[in-house]
Amino acid sequence: MPIQILGLAGLPEVRPGDDLAALIRAAARGVEDGAIVVIAQKIVSKAEGAIVDLRSIVPSDFATDWGARYGKDPRLIELVLRESRRIVRMDRGVLITETRHGFITANAGVDQSNVPGEHFATTLPSDPDASAGRIQAALGCGAVIVSDTFGRPWRDGLVNVAIGVAGIEPLDDLRGSNDWVGRRLEGTKLAVADELAAAAGLAMPKSAGIPVACITGFNWTRASGSARSLLRPPDTDLFR
Repeated sequence: MPIQILGLAGLPEVRPGDDLAALIRAAARGVEDGAIVVIAQKIVSKAEGAIVDLRSIVPSDFATDWGARYGKDPRLIELVLRESRRIVRMDRGVLITETRHGFITANAGVDQSNVPGEHFATTLPSDPDASAGRIQAALGCGAVIVSDTFGRPWRDGLVNVAIGVAGIEPLDDLRGSNDWVGRRLEGTKLAVADELAAAAGLAMPKSAGIPVACITGFNWTRASGSARSLLRPPDTDLFR
């Protein structure tokens, strides 16, 4: 299938209260009805006001000690802890945590990249699925995926994954069907939303300021999906 991924240049710096759908529509000069729009979490957080002034944070003793030990800003460490449900691993200055949403990621998604001002950081949207749903409804497009950049256990490098989904089923469960040679598939469940987010990331270089991409030509079925279905249940998580 001929799939086209178009990164949208020309979006202005997003500020709290901005209408993301209007900004995307203007940059794209219209969005196709069946398009899948992938949006970087950072601008969703900015538009929703998920920006924290680090000068307002008083770090705990734990954050202060950890920051001093590894040369980290203790206010950032404190913000990470506040955004976390639990600490999964902390070692050599790296904090891997489970966010309030259930995502396992470095620093609970707290980030200062592409955030103007040295004293500010963004946090993840409070409900990325709801964010995707609002933008999809306003754009009138086929689906919206809110993406973020995550590391991967056992593999080097970062990849964009879906943290919010609207209009598409994020998983394609092929169990019970047959492969090309007729063998029955027993455990194949494709993370389609993650694959689309990763593909869109190729057209969204961080240094170019392109936080949105439109995907057309992909064969998919509209559905009321949620990124929560991408989270592995604790009883099947062998590494928890």
